[in-house]
Amino acid sequence: MSTQSLDTAPVPEVPEASEAPAITRTWSCVLFDLDGTLVDSAPGIVTRIQKTFERLGRPVPPEESLVEWVGPPMLHSLEQKAGMTPQEALDALGVYREISAQDGAWAGAAVFPGVAGLIRQLHAAGIPIAITSSKPESQVKDVLTHFDLIEYFTVIAGASEDEKRSEKADVIAEGLRRLGDLGVDLSRLVLVGDRAHDVEGAAAHGIPTIMVEWGYGSPAEATEAVAVVHSTDQLSKLLLG
Repeated sequence: MSTQSLDTAPVPEVPEASEAPAITRTWSCVLFDLDGTLVDSAPGIVTRIQKTFERLGRPVPPEESLVEWVGPPMLHSLEQKAGMTPQEALDALGVYREISAQDGAWAGAAVFPGVAGLIRQLHAAGIPIAITSSKPESQVKDVLTHFDLIEYFTVIAGASEDEKRSEKADVIAEGLRRLGDLGVDLSRLVLVGDRAHDVEGAAAHGIPTIMVEWGYGSPAEATEAVAVVHSTDQLSKLLLG
C-alpha cells in the first residue's frame, strides 16, 4: 500500500506497509482515534446495533455490512446506511445508547495487541497524547477506564451527548482547544486512525494522519495518509523514532 508524504513535514514515504521506515521528526502531541485504532470494538458494536434493530422491530442488516458502521458517527450511519429519517435515527440512537449502558461500552471489545505498551511508552517519553473519537465522550472514558488506559491521556475528546459535536473535525477542534488550554505544544501534531473520516477530519486542521491497517478501513481510505502501518512496532518507530 502506497502513501503520500506531506511537503511540509520531514516524514519519509512509506512505500509498503510491510516496511518499517526510520523517522527523525519529534511530534509535540499525538492524537488517537479509539474504535479500530486502539480498541477492537467491532464485535460489541455490531452486537448492539443488531439488538437495536431487533428492539425496534426492523430488519437487521447483514453482519458484514455493520462493520462499516464502526468509526463514523452512529447517527449518520442510521440515516445514511439504514435510510432512517432524522427523528427515527435519533430514536434508534437512544435505544442503542440504552443497550450500551446496560451491556457496557467495552462489552465485546479488546485492546489491540501491543497498543497498551505503545501508549505507556509515549507517556513515559513525555509526549502528550489525546483521544479524538466520534464515540460519545462518556463512553470513551468508560472504555479507557475499563482497560486501565485513561491515566495516560492528557485530553479525552469525544462526541457530545446531544450529537451537536460528532463530526471528526469538530471533535478534533474540541480536543485541540482543551490541549491548548493546558498549554500543550500544538506545533507538530499527528493523528493515528483507521478510517477516511479520521484523515479528512485531521486534514481540516492541517494535521497529518498515520493509518493503521489493523482497523476497519479499506486501502482506498488511506490514500491521503502520510503513512500506513501494519504493526505497533512500525507505529512506535514513526511516533518515537
